[in-house]
Amino acid sequence: MTRAKRYQSPELEVQLLREGIIESVHIGHAVVCDSRGRMLSVAGDGDAATFIRSSLKPFQALAVAAAGTLERYELDDRDLAIMCASHQGRIEQVRQAFHILWKAELEPTQLQCPVPAGKQSSLEHNCSGKHAGMLALCQQRNWPLESYLHRNHPLQLFILNTVAELLSMPADEFIGAHDDCGAPTYLMPLRQMAVLFAKLASGDNLEMERIVRAMTHHPEMVAGPGAFDTELMRLTAGELVSKSGAEGVQCIGRVGEGLGLAIKVRDGSKRAKHAVAVHLLKQLGWVTPDIAEQLADSYMTLSPYKRLDVQGDLDLM
Repeated sequence: MTRAKRYQSPELEVQLLREGIIESVHIGHAVVCDSRGRMLSVAGDGDAATFIRSSLKPFQALAVAAAGTLERYELDDRDLAIMCASHQGRIEQVRQAFHILWKAELEPTQLQCPVPAGKQSSLEHNCSGKHAGMLALCQQRNWPLESYLHRNHPLQLFILNTVAELLSMPADEFIGAHDDCGAPTYLMPLRQMAVLFAKLASGDNLEMERIVRAMTHHPEMVAGPGAFDTELMRLTAGELVSKSGAEGVQCIGRVGEGLGLAIKVRDGSKRAKHAVAVHLLKQLGWVTPDIAEQLADSYMTLSPYKRLDVQGDLDLM
């Protein structure tokens, strides 16, 4: 996809301070877009391309919701939340992923996500809810089950076309690769990730509105206690929808306002992306000072001796 202009401003710098002395530095990019695709503010390169990784999960679940799979198998919002999850393998999360399979008359052995090290079942993999939802859609449509992760499988083409339609671009322009769980993920500019989350949070689509409700009403399913996505959605009580991705990706939507924030830390640091998110949420006014302080205590203060400090801000376009 050709672009006439790159959107850049000074990058964000995340400093690890040990008793006030810089020990390590991470560099990040961030962008805010609205649901119409307009870039509103940026730090670093708004066109920096990276794999969306697990931040894609709400849109993979959107395909399940749009196909009528939830109604066909009488699945509820907790089932939908676990489809969007990068969960911790807690017993209640594993049971929820199993519930999807049970309702669709599927077996856990049909999951093709890996069995985590030291675990007994693929149900304990952090992506098992997503895979269960994919299999349920295949079962509903009578699509082949054994090849559901192949890029040219009808399921994966349906998901890709769903994302392409949201971004108003041809599906064949996307560059795909396999995520660690085996499902396809896609390379895209950071600004497109922000647009996706702006659309997710806009309230303009009934299926996406249900996904947001499921994630924000059941944040404990989306990640788990202490995890950034869960705690941010719990603290903001439905005002923000949040989904992390591996390798320094974090995406957040402001519910009802059609605004999306996408973050990428270049070296893939999880601690740095959380620090950037807290810093920018405070700058944007998307969280109250009290919530910002709670988040900073949890994700920027690492010990009595070290903390993270973010240098730089979003520039208005």
